[in-house]
Amino acid sequence: MRILGIDPGFGRTGYGIIDVLGHSYRMVDAGCIETSPKTPIGERLVAIYDAITTLIHQHAPDEFAVEQLFFARNVTTALTAAEARGVVLLAAQKAGLPVGEYTPLQVKQAVSGYGRADKKQVQEMVKILLSLREVVKPDDAADALAVAITHAHFAVYNENMARVQASALQSSALLKQAPATRRKPT
Repeated sequence: MRILGIDPGFGRTGYGIIDVLGHSYRMVDAGCIETSPKTPIGERLVAIYDAITTLIHQHAPDEFAVEQLFFARNVTTALTAAEARGVVLLAAQKAGLPVGEYTPLQVKQAVSGYGRADKKQVQEMVKILLSLREVVKPDDAADALAVAITHAHFAVYNENMARVQASALQSSALLKQAPATRRKPT
């Protein structure tokens, strides 16, 4: 399975593409889509959309993963990042890709095992999980790879849960078909 992970941002949107090979991962590509603050907002959004669409066509991902936004301080930054996230989701939707959305806490937990891990810890784990020699730079690209890895973790979990549920349904159906046996009172 090939996953395109996105760390949305207005000035810089990180992307990371991984292949899931059983229980291991391989980095296919990673980088950033950058837009200039001097460029009009509409043109910047089109540039992000076009770049994501190009990545989808070049790498043919099976699934798409994006980090949910969490901002507590700067409202303007939150709004522009939300706009960028919107065009990213639009590109995935138009390509017909299933989309997974993950909070920063979920990403940290899935990649490092600790929901309060700092950026350096997450980046180091991305390096280890992808068997890379160096930490991926810039940070936004490493974050996007972490989002893709998170999606892979959730996909495996969901697949296992589906198997368990199917097995439980099958067992339930067999029990209903089995003749009822009762003990005679003594």
